[in-house]
Amino acid sequence: MGHLPDFDLAGKVAVITGASRGIGEAISRCFAAKGAAVVLSSRKQAALDEVAGSIRATGGRALAAAAHTGDMTAAAALAEQAVREFGGIDILVNNAATNPHFGPVLSAEESHWHKILDVNVVGYFRMAKVCSAEMSKRGGGKIINVASIAGKRPQPGMGVYCVSKAGVLMLTEVLAAELAAEGIQVNAIAPGYVRTDFSRAIWENPELNQTVLGVIPQKRIAETEEITGIALYLASEASSFTTGGTFLVDGGQWVDAGLGV
Repeated sequence: MGHLPDFDLAGKVAVITGASRGIGEAISRCFAAKGAAVVLSSRKQAALDEVAGSIRATGGRALAAAAHTGDMTAAAALAEQAVREFGGIDILVNNAATNPHFGPVLSAEESHWHKILDVNVVGYFRMAKVCSAEMSKRGGGKIINVASIAGKRPQPGMGVYCVSKAGVLMLTEVLAAELAAEGIQVNAIAPGYVRTDFSRAIWENPELNQTVLGVIPQKRIAETEEITGIALYLASEASSFTTGGTFLVDGGQWVDAGLGV
């Protein structure tokens, strides 16, 4: 009889982008509580310092390191800082994202496309490139790409963002195939409607909020902590035979298929 799954992250080092708030912050707190040393990154140092300080105050190990994943030099410097501080990298959570355009996709400017794809897709590539090199030195690791239900089904007014998240799903599969021999598992989480600053424009608008809830069988918005369970599974040894997958955490939105269940 096999042993029980192990969700302990003691001795592991996790780099999390977009960690100053929302899903990234929730995952950072979860991983630290499970024993990982966490390297928190986003563009704003002050917000990172606050999260890292509160993690350390409860006995966790955390480093706040501002970086812009739209720049390969900054991505490499972030990985180097993680290694210098904690000795290596075992886990990467690609979570940083942007969406400066809302409206019909053909109303987007080329600048919107460049910005969204550079941060949401190429930024994930940059971080995977620099962190996987360090994971290989330790015999393997985990890459978790935070995608979205928007990568699987068009969302009104979010066409460019949808395309970027679809790109994340394919990037996940490509990396999973190419890095398997290195002992690195690569998976994606596709959240649905989550209460974050990123989605504030929807859940603070009663009409938009009700429209979105209408296609979610559970008829509610998720809290950020509800994404952490699948993230912990994918970061831990429990997922040692899981790679190339996309895990929906959407209250049933995908299976509803617009039927108004």
